[in-house]
Order: sequence, then C-alpha cells, then structure tokens
Amino acid sequence: PGVVLMISFTQDKSSYAWEGYFYAVLLLVVALLQSLVLQQFVRRCFVLGMKVRAALMAAVYKKALVMSNDNRKESTVGETVNLMSADAQRFNDVTNFIHLLWSCPLQIIVSVVFLWLELGPSTLAGVAVMLLMVPVNGLLANQAKKIQRENMKSKDKRLKIMNEILNGIKVTLKLFAWEPSFQTQVEDIRGEELKVMRKFAYLTSFSTFISNCAPTLVSLATFAVFVGVSSDNILTAEKAFTSISLFNILRQPLSMLPTLIASIVQTAVSKKRLEKFLGGDDLESDIVRHDSTTVFFTLLLPLFPSVSLDIKPGGLVAVVGAVGSGKSSLLSALLGEMHRTKGFINIQGSFAFVPQQAWIQNATLRDNILFGSPYEEQRFEDILEACALGPDLKLLSAGDLTEIGEKGINLSGGQKQRVSLARAAYSQADIFLLDDPLSAVDSHVGKHLFDKVIGPNGLLKDKTRILVTHGVSFLPCVDEVVVLVNGRVSEVGSYQSLRASKGAFSEFLDTYGTEQKDFISDSEDDQSDVSLADDVSLMLRRENSIRRSQRGNRSRFDPTVQKLRKAVSPLYIFSLYQTVKFSVWLQYVQAMGWGYAFWALFIYVMQNVAFIGQNLWLSDWTNDAVEYYNQTYSPKKRDTRVGVFGALGMAQGLFVFLGTLLLTNAAVNASRLLHSRLLNNVLRVPMVFFDTTPLGRILNRFAKDIFTIDEVIPHLFSSWIIHLLGIVGTIVFLCLSTPLFIIVIIPLAVIYFFVQRFYIPTSRQLRRLESVARSPIYSHFGETMSGLSVIRAYNHQERFMKHNEVTIDENLKTIYSRIMSNRWLAVRLQFLGNLVVFFAAVFAVISRNSIDSGLVGLSISYALNVTLTLSFVVNITSQLETNIVAVERVSEYAELENEAPWVTQDWPSEKWPEAGRLQFVDYKVRYRPELDLVLKGISCDISDTEKIGIVGRTGAGKSSLTNCLFRIIEAADGRILIDDVDISKIGLHDLRNRLTIIPQDPVLFSGTLRMNLDPFDKFSDEELWRVLELSHLKDYVAGLKEELQHEVAEGGENLSVGQRQLLCLARALLRKSRILILDEATAAVDLETDDLIQTTIRKEFSHCTVLTIAHRLHSIMDSSRVMVLDAGKIVEFDSPSNLMEKQGHFYSMAKDAGITHESETSF
Repeated sequence: PGVVLMISFTQDKSSYAWEGYFYAVLLLVVALLQSLVLQQFVRRCFVLGMKVRAALMAAVYKKALVMSNDNRKESTVGETVNLMSADAQRFNDVTNFIHLLWSCPLQIIVSVVFLWLELGPSTLAGVAVMLLMVPVNGLLANQAKKIQRENMKSKDKRLKIMNEILNGIKVTLKLFAWEPSFQTQVEDIRGEELKVMRKFAYLTSFSTFISNCAPTLVSLATFAVFVGVSSDNILTAEKAFTSISLFNILRQPLSMLPTLIASIVQTAVSKKRLEKFLGGDDLESDIVRHDSTTVFFTLLLPLFPSVSLDIKPGGLVAVVGAVGSGKSSLLSALLGEMHRTKGFINIQGSFAFVPQQAWIQNATLRDNILFGSPYEEQRFEDILEACALGPDLKLLSAGDLTEIGEKGINLSGGQKQRVSLARAAYSQADIFLLDDPLSAVDSHVGKHLFDKVIGPNGLLKDKTRILVTHGVSFLPCVDEVVVLVNGRVSEVGSYQSLRASKGAFSEFLDTYGTEQKDFISDSEDDQSDVSLADDVSLMLRRENSIRRSQRGNRSRFDPTVQKLRKAVSPLYIFSLYQTVKFSVWLQYVQAMGWGYAFWALFIYVMQNVAFIGQNLWLSDWTNDAVEYYNQTYSPKKRDTRVGVFGALGMAQGLFVFLGTLLLTNAAVNASRLLHSRLLNNVLRVPMVFFDTTPLGRILNRFAKDIFTIDEVIPHLFSSWIIHLLGIVGTIVFLCLSTPLFIIVIIPLAVIYFFVQRFYIPTSRQLRRLESVARSPIYSHFGETMSGLSVIRAYNHQERFMKHNEVTIDENLKTIYSRIMSNRWLAVRLQFLGNLVVFFAAVFAVISRNSIDSGLVGLSISYALNVTLTLSFVVNITSQLETNIVAVERVSEYAELENEAPWVTQDWPSEKWPEAGRLQFVDYKVRYRPELDLVLKGISCDISDTEKIGIVGRTGAGKSSLTNCLFRIIEAADGRILIDDVDISKIGLHDLRNRLTIIPQDPVLFSGTLRMNLDPFDKFSDEELWRVLELSHLKDYVAGLKEELQHEVAEGGENLSVGQRQLLCLARALLRKSRILILDEATAAVDLETDDLIQTTIRKEFSHCTVLTIAHRLHSIMDSSRVMVLDAGKIVEFDSPSNLMEKQGHFYSMAKDAGITHESETSF
C-alpha cells in the first residue's frame, strides 16, 4: 500500500509535498519493524535446530554403546559416523525452516487477498498458474530425491574404499604395488557418481527455468485476463506496480515451498536411517548374571556348539587351541558380547579386558592407563614397572604425559599391548580376561610380564585371570588349562594332569615340543633373574629407540607446544583478515573451463537485460492509462503490450536455463578434474606423509571437501552470479530513472563494502573454528566404536557419554557464535536496504514534476527488491569464500611431493631378479631429513637361495631394513643391489612387483576373496585354488557358499586373525618372486598355524632368498645365517650354531627364549 500512496501522490500534482515525505518515512518505519521481528524469529529457529542436532548426536552415541554385535555388523563405523554428521545435520536444517510450513501459505493468502482488491477476479488467473506449478515442482523434487539417493550410495561406496585404501596403504598397497588396481576401482565409482551428478545438474537447470518463468507467467496471465475481460479495465500505474510488488511477495513463499518440501523429504530419509539404527537390538543385558551365591562362573554358550566351564576365584586359567577354535570368542562370550542361543554366565565381580589387538585412545599415556580411575602415584609407578613401561617413558618427550596419536600411532605394537595390560592392572577389577597379550612382545619382555603381572607371583596373583595364549612356555605355571577344539572344550585340568592324560593337549605339546624346562629353572635361580631385569630394561630402552619415538613425538603431541598454541591464540586474529587467495578462484574457474565460464556469464547478463527491458515495457504500458484516459483502448495495442511483456519474461527464463545448464556442466567438469588429481597424487605420496598425517585428515579431503566441490560450490556459484547481476541491474536502473540517486548510492555502497569486509572474514573464521571443534566429536566416536568391547568390559559407558557431551558442547559454542554473527549482519544489511527504499521514495517526491508515475512505481518496487538481494549476496559471498577453501585444500594435497616414479625408462629385464642375490653397500637411512640415521652403514652380501634370519631388540632397525628394500624410505647414503641392479635406479612398481612380503599385520580389503588375492585379475582360478591349498585355506574356502567370490568384510573382520595371516601367505605364494621377506608374520598365530606357515615356506620358497624378521627365535634356528642388528648396525652375522658357540648377543637372546644347544639340535 505504501507504493500505491507514493504513486497516487506523484500523479496528483496538487497534493502537498509533506504528504510525500510522510509516506516515505512511513515506508521506512514499517520496513524497519519488519526486519527486527524477522531476525528475532530466525535466531530462535536456528537455536532450536542446533539443539535438535545435539540431541540426535547424543542419542546415536548412547545407542552405539549398547548395540548388539549383530547390529554392529550391519553398519560400518563410517556409516554410523555418517548418521552423526550428515543425518543429524539434515534435521538441524529442516528445523531452521520448519515454520515456513504455515507462514508460506499465510503469506500467499494475504497477498492474494490484496491482489483481489486491486485487480478483482482476474487475480484468479495468476493464482491458477501458481497452483499449476506445484505438481510440476513436486515431480521434479521426487526425481531429485531419487538421484540424490543414488548419489549417496556411490559416495558411501567410494568413501568405504578410500578408507580401506588409506588404512592399507602403509602395509599392503605400497609393498605390493597394488595402487593402480585400487585407483581404477575408485575412479569407476567416481565415474558413476559424476553421471548421477550430471543428471542432477540437468534437473536443477530445468527447475530453475520453471521457477524463473513462474513470476512472468503469473503476472502475464493476470494482466492479460484483467485487460481482456472488459475494455473498461485499464492497467494504471498504481495497479500494475502494486500487483508486481505483491507478486514478488508471493514469489518467495512459492519458491521456498518446493525447497522446503525437498528438505523435509530428505529429512524423512534420514529419519528412517536413524530409526533403523536407534531401533536396532541392544546387547542382551541378562546374559551375564551377577549372583552372589556362586563365586565361579558357568558358561553355557552355543558359541559354536556348547561350552561349560567353572572357574574358581583367584585362579590363573590358560585357554589354548588352534586358530579359529574360538578362544577370543570365549572371552567375548564372558563379556556378554556374543549372541546367546541358550545357557547363561554367572560372574562374581568386575571385569578388566585386554583385547588381542590393543585399543589405545588418543589421549596422554597416563590417561590411557588410568582409564578414568583416580591417579595414585605409587600404584601407578609399580604398574609401569611391572609392565616394563619405565624405559619407554624415558624415551617419550613428556614421559607419561605424552599425547598418543590416533590408534596409538606413535607407539610400537609391543608398547600398545603393554599399555593395554597396564590399564587392566591399574583397574583393580576382580576378573582379568587377557586375550593373548604376550604375542605382540618379544620373548624376554613376555617373560617379564608373565612374572611381574600375570603369573603366580605377579601383581594380579590374587585375582581370577583367564589367559588366552599361544606360548607353550607359560603353561606349567598356570592353575588350570582349558583346551578348545572347534568351539568345544575338549579338556580341562592342570598342566601335569593333561600332560599325563595323553589327550588332544599332549599331542598339541608334542608337536611343538621344545618344552622349555630351563624357563622355570631360570626364574628360581636368582642370579639370572637380575640379569633378566637389566636385560629387559636395556631392551626396552632401545625398543622405542629411534624410529618410534621420532615418528610419534611430533610437536602436535608435545604438551609444551600445546601450551604455546593456547597462548598464541590471540595472534589468530591477524589471520582473520586474510582473504581467500585469488588464485584459488582462478584454479576453480580453470578447472571448469574458460569457455564454459565466459558463455555462462554472457548469458546471465542477457537475462538481466531482458528483465530490465520487461519492466521498462511495463512502466510504459502503465502510462497508457494517462494517455488513453476516457478513450477506447485498441485491442491491437493491448495485444502488443501483453505479447511483448510475455516474450521478454520467457526470454529471461530461457537465458537462466541455458546459463545454469552451462554452469552446472562446467562444475561437474571441475569436480571430475579436481578429484582425479587428488586421488592420483595421494596414492603417489611417500610413506612419511602417511606416518605424519592422521588418516582422518586425508579422508576428510575425499569426503567433506570433495562433497563441497561437487554439490555446494556449483549451487552457490550460480546463485551468486544471478543475484549480483540482479543488484547491479537494479542500481543502474535506479540511477537512470532518478539521476539524483547516484548521490546516495555511493555512500551506501561504501558502508555496504565495509560491513561485508568486516563480516566475511569473521564468519569464515567462525566456520573454521566450528569444523575444528567438530572433528573431536567424530574421532572420539570412531574411537569408541573400535574400543567398544573394552569400554563395555570395564563398564565405562557413562564416562564416555559424558566425554561425548562435552565435545558436543564445545562444538555448539562455535555454532551459536556463527548464528549470532549472521543475525548481526542481516540486521545491518536490511537497514541499508530500507534506506535505499526510503531514498528512492524521497527522490520521487523531490522530482515528482519531472518524472512519470510509471517510473516512480518501478524504482520503488525495485528498491524494495534490493533489500532481500543485498543480504543474500553477502551471505552467498561469505559461504562461497568459506567453501572455496575446499578447492584450496584439495589442490594442496594434489600438489604434495611424490615418491619416485612408479615406472622409469630403464626397466629391468622381465625375469629379474633371476637369482635373488642381495647386497647392501654401506647403506644408511633416516626416516625424515631432520632425524637421526636409523640404519648406520649396513654392508652385507646375501647369496641366492640363502635363508637369513634377522633378529634384534625392538627398534634395532629390523623393520627399517625391509622398508629400505621396498624403497618405502629412500637411502641417505649407500645402495642396495639385487642381482647387481641398483634398486634406486628403477621404477618403484618394477621393484615392488618383483619382491614379496608377508607383512606383520595382515590387511584385507572389503571385496571378494579373489580380489584380495589378485586385484589385477592376472591369475586363473586354478592357480588361486592351488595357492589356497598350499596355504591350508582350501577346505575353509571350499566350504563357503560363494567360494572365491566370498565377500570379505571391511578390514577382514569376518575372518580370524590366523586366517587373515594365511591369506597373506597365499598372496605371497601367488607372486612367485625370488625374494621373500617375512615380517614377524608369526606373531599373532598359534603354534599349529605357525608350523603350517613355516613348512609351506620351506617347501615352496626353497629356491628363493628368504629374509625372516623374527620375534620368536625358534622360527629362525634353521636359517643358513642369522643377522643380529643392534641400534642400526650389524653386530653379528653367521650361522646359528656358530653364533651359539660365540656366546655373544645372539646367545643371550636365545637363552632368554629358552633355547640351548641341546634343544637347538632338535631342529
């Protein structure tokens, strides 16, 4: 109505000037009131959304803690994290706009009523057109939903593979030179994803076209009907511009509704996913009873068939059996983690649990051991001492306060296991479940741990202990031995009685018979005990030596640096004013393609020209009302007016359609290019990068940043261009119609510029802080999921929930600040917009004699439009600047320095290495340029088909030696020759394809068994079956429903550790190379499997050069020579028998392992 008053005022030349000014002020006041109320409303909505998200995240976390294992198998950790991140966010977004559900219809009704008053029944024509748009939009939204679903599927698939690639890159991909196979897998999935994105792009362009034509069609229909119904109806300026203002008001709720509906639909999908997750089965809480009547526990569990056991309190029970006989499952059952078909478990007291693969939290070493218990210095020291952690602490930069990275990255395997044991010992539980804690440590450390912690004289001597073990040497010291065969308890009894009974157990012992009597005599004889303690501390001092301590103690874990960081945070403010580099924008546009970008821009400019043209035509049309006052209006003229008006409107829609089409296509191009660059490069980065960068950070580039480039940036980019041009067009028009306006535009523009320069960096920084505060939530969640059994065993669910709440709260602080900063901006920008309207009105009053009423109406209704668009542009600019950072981050990783080329000009002959002769020539190596040497000048000559054992304390450089053979780390000096070829001269893949390694941790990928053995499909099925037979897996695989096509779960979860190890053996057998490296491949395997592996290797690799890095000296007593490493140098290198006679390093190690001259001959 304000507009109407202004127009009638300019038309009526007799009215007083004050009336005009009064109307102008009235417009301003109303607009200001509207702004303030609106901002208050928006703030409340956003805060509500934030609360909803927090509640959902907490619920998902809480559920994850009580989920049953069957339920856990259904969703991978990644999918569950997705529920927390993506799905909770959807709820947040929909809550922000939920009120539009009723306010949109209300706005529509009010506008229609006002239009009726202006134009009478012909309004219905416009409304009818609008209603027709609804089903069309609905159809489009449905299509979009389908496409979106497909897209999410490929995204999940791609991230799953990426996650596995990153997890396996250290151990498997690089060593086996398998990167190309996985790269093509990812590229294929990505191709599917881009196809779907293209479809989505066409769909969006079409729906943009429709929504852009809508206002034109609506006003066209209304005006055409209005003018056509009777010749009395003349379109006056008041009528036309009031209607256009009202139609513009209508436009917003109408364009918002489809978005809102789509958003609600997406949320409904998320709701289903959340319901499925939250409604899944919980662990049965009644499996484990805590009756005080019985003090032992009975376990009737159809683990496989059935198990019954009574264990007396205070006893030490050993559980032995072959791989896959259900030892770990037995412990899971005791913890109530298995699915029970019948029976029950009765337990008196609380649990402590040491899992087979140690679970370490990303916290300080002390927190890892205390695990939520209060710190008591003396007890803590005693436990560190007993678990042989004292010497390790001296090597860590901050002692027990050293921060440990994700998954315990800066600890060696043995240290992780000892920390895990220390945690159990500190917990003062009543029952200790120890799942093979001694396999990951060297034999003398194992002995120390048994004596000091687990054994009859250890710290835990009064507690009930159930020890799953592969080490025969400890069995004489336990109270009871439980023998499992295929999930049944075959025998229970003391070591002596079982030995006598000649059952399965004594066979088991006879096979692995070097019964180490001296182990027992040793501990009774004090003098050797003293030397042992020294030995342990010496060995541990080195254990952590060079590599691990340096790899781990990067500054990010160092508390002093942490403190510094906190102190420095005020300096952060300086970085606020750095804008995103212009080069990043250029990079993105370049990735899109210059041709695309130019044409898209040109078409958008044309669209704007059409828009202004249409409105000028309209203002000219309204002047007919004055001209033809009281005259008949010729139908021909009327038709021209209506026709041109419609044509210009349609042209706008068409231009927008073409522009959006070009832009979205360009964006898909950019996505393709940036992702393949990133993937290509990350797979070619040297290992050091993976050692020093948390995997989450790399994965985030593939997840969040690529998502941003795929979906967020293109959308923002196109709307940014459209709205920016819209504002420019409006201002140009205002200055043309009322030249006085230029005077005001300049100061307003300056204010506007400053407001946005102040706001954008702040908002960008707030977003950064928000994402920094977001990652701890997810990493804590991922950690919880992987350590679920431990947390449940210790009964610490409450504490972890509290921690989760704290991390979520930290995140909410930053979100709230961001919401408020947005409101701050909106209030200021709306004020500016309102001033534009005010001045447009005032100038209309001043120059009312020189200006026609059509233009007045036009300029005011334009000015009203600017308000909305202004705040829109700033918001979009800020979002674009925030999001374009993704391009920067992706290209940062796409430009990392690569390792040596995979294939070079001088490639070795097809048959190389024919003999398999190895020479090290004064070889030196360091992990990173700034660190000390790890191998300090190694020279040796290994002739073909020799079998070499490599031994040494942990950290002596054994694993570094294999890393050098594969050039995982490049030489600092010296060289390695294989069959007289210098390996540093050939391509990495040429080298790695010709060597074979059976790595320490068996890594499998999700996919078929076939793909895990032969990712390049080079071998026939017969060959695969042959190696499976040799690696003793044939019966197992043949018994599976899909045989070679059997799906392996993420990380090989559905195979036992021993089976995974055998699969790795099968991989090695397939490659048939002349040089085989065994990296402690027998650490996680029981004696039987160990025996299988050893025999196979002896037989199948007899013509090869074999290097074995051994933990257990038994396995290398039959080598042709043994290399003893110490602190990066070779100290002894001779045949085992000669070394035993020399009574040097090797002799002392053998003595600790309980090997003496006599027993050695039995090999």
